[in-house]
Amino acid sequence: MDSVNILLLLLMFCTFMQSVPCLSTKQLQQSVILPLRAKKISSCSIPKPPNKVAFHHNVSLTVSLSVGSPLQQVTMVLDTGSELSWLHCKKTPSTPSTFNPLISSSYSAIPCLSTICRTKTRDFTVPVSCDPNKLCHATLSYADASSVEGNLAAETFHIDNSNLPGMVFGCMDAGSSSNLDEDSKTTGLIGMNRGALSFVSQMDYPKFSYCISGRDSNGVLLFGEANFPWLRPRKYTPLVQMSTPLPYFDRVAYTVQLEGIKVAGTVLHLPKSVFVPDHTGAGQTMVDSGTQFTFLLGPAYTALKNEYMKQTKGMLRSLNDPNFVFQGAMDLCYLGESTRTNLPPLPAVTLMFRGVEMSVTGEKLLHKLVGVTRGRNQVYCFTFGNSDLLGIEASIIGHHHQQNFWMEFDLANSRVGLAEVSCELASQKLGLEF
Repeated sequence: MDSVNILLLLLMFCTFMQSVPCLSTKQLQQSVILPLRAKKISSCSIPKPPNKVAFHHNVSLTVSLSVGSPLQQVTMVLDTGSELSWLHCKKTPSTPSTFNPLISSSYSAIPCLSTICRTKTRDFTVPVSCDPNKLCHATLSYADASSVEGNLAAETFHIDNSNLPGMVFGCMDAGSSSNLDEDSKTTGLIGMNRGALSFVSQMDYPKFSYCISGRDSNGVLLFGEANFPWLRPRKYTPLVQMSTPLPYFDRVAYTVQLEGIKVAGTVLHLPKSVFVPDHTGAGQTMVDSGTQFTFLLGPAYTALKNEYMKQTKGMLRSLNDPNFVFQGAMDLCYLGESTRTNLPPLPAVTLMFRGVEMSVTGEKLLHKLVGVTRGRNQVYCFTFGNSDLLGIEASIIGHHHQQNFWMEFDLANSRVGLAEVSCELASQKLGLEF
C-alpha cells in the first residue's frame, strides 16, 4: 500500500424510495468511526485502523451523521445524483426529523453576496436567489416531483472524532414530497456528485467507493484508495465530459457511455445514436445511488423488454394487465406462485459500457411487490423501466443493479470503476460489525 491517507466509512444501507475549508492532514490521519444502524424503511492506503460508518437501503441509501455544536443526530439519503447536501430545519407533521440551527453555535448562514452564493452554485438546476434577509436562497427539485427550498449555510459535520468545519449545506424550511411516509424517516440528503458544493468535493477526496449487499441491507462506503488483497482490480469506464453547457445535460453527474445491451448472449440491435446524448444533451447515462432501479430511454427499453419477453416465454407467466405499471415506468410484470421460494433460472441482462460490463443476474432481475397479488399468485416486475414514462431525458443506473459490485468513483481521473464482490464478505473483511 502507498502512503496516501484514507478516510474509510463503512456504512449499513437502508432502502426507501436525493471558499470552503477542507479537512486538514491531521484530521485525515485520525481514525474515524461512524456507527450507523440499518433501518428498514418502506419505500489514500490505510496506515491506521479504518474509519467506519453505517448505512442501509431499499428505495434510498441512508447514512447517519452528527451535525452542529452541540451535536445533533441526523439521517441523510446518500445520493450520487445530487450536489447540495441539505437538512430539514423546520419541524412539520411530514418532517419530524429535523436539524435545529438555532441551538448550534457553529451554524452560519451564507449571504447572497458571498462568493459561495455567487460562483459555487453555478451547476444548480434552479438559480439561487436573495431572500428578504439578504441570505442565499436555494430551491432544489428532483425527478420524482419532490422539492425543497431554504437558505445555504455553513456548519460543522462530525465523523466520529473528526470535525468537518465550514461544510456548506442547505437548511431547508419548505418543500413538497411525492412520498411523505418515506421522507418523514430521514432528516435530509447528502449530495455526492462532482459539483463544487457536493459533500465529497468539499472533503477534497480524489475518489470514493461503495458496495451494497443484496439481502441484508449492509454495505460499505469508503473515501480514498481501496487497496485490499481480497478485492479484484477494478475495470474502468471514462466519464463523459461536456465542455459546452447544454440544456438537458447534467455536467456534474457521473455520466458514462452505455454502448450496448445484451440478454444472455444476444446483443440488442440498436443504433449507436440511441446511447449518445443529442445536440441538446438529452440521452446521457448516469450512475445514481439515489435511484433504486434502472431506467432506460424508450427505444432501448422497448428493445430490452421485447427480447426479455421472448427469452422468458414459457418460463415466466406474464401479468397481462396493460393498466398495471409499477412506479409509473415498469410495465413488464409477471405472476409467480405465492408458495414458490425461488425464481427459475433467468437470462442475464448485461449493460455494456465503454471498457467494462455490468451483468445483472438472478433475483436482481425481478422485484417482488409486497402485498400485491392476483389470486394465489404473487406479482413480480422486471427491474428495468422506461425513462420516457417518467419524463426523464436520460438513462439512470440505479443502486439495485449495483448490488455486489465494488463501485469506485474516481474524481481525479474522471472515471467510474467496478469489480464484482460479495459486499457482505467485504464488510466482514473490513471488520464491520452490524
